[in-house]
Amino acid sequence: MSDWNDQVMAEFRANGGKVEQFGDAPMIILHTIGAKSGKLREIPLVCLPEGDRWIVFASKAGAPVNPDWAYNLRANPAIEVEVGTEKFAAAVTEVTGPERDRLYATQVERMPQFGEYEQKAGDRLIPVFALSRA
Repeated sequence: MSDWNDQVMAEFRANGGKVEQFGDAPMIILHTIGAKSGKLREIPLVCLPEGDRWIVFASKAGAPVNPDWAYNLRANPAIEVEVGTEKFAAAVTEVTGPERDRLYATQVERMPQFGEYEQKAGDRLIPVFALSRA
């Protein structure tokens, strides 16, 4: 997965935040600190821009467990984010309850595969995080 992510991030950076295989889907790159390792981690993600924040979904394509980056955000919520050609410090808030459900439903409307991820995840409630400029 790392090689694939590296290729996606290289294309993102070369094209001002656009990655051909994701079409017009908005994307970001998270710069997190590993919850266990303490090492810098980078992950490209499709996001949902909403006002002055970016919403990310820890779907892991419907896997039964959360992606590592979700644990990293919970452990170290002060991160950096790349949006287009800009990189900036961001604060993370985990979104829960009705707001989480509304945001997830909005993402499913925009990208139906997120509905499939939710079904595949079974009993796992896919975490949703809001990122805003620090």
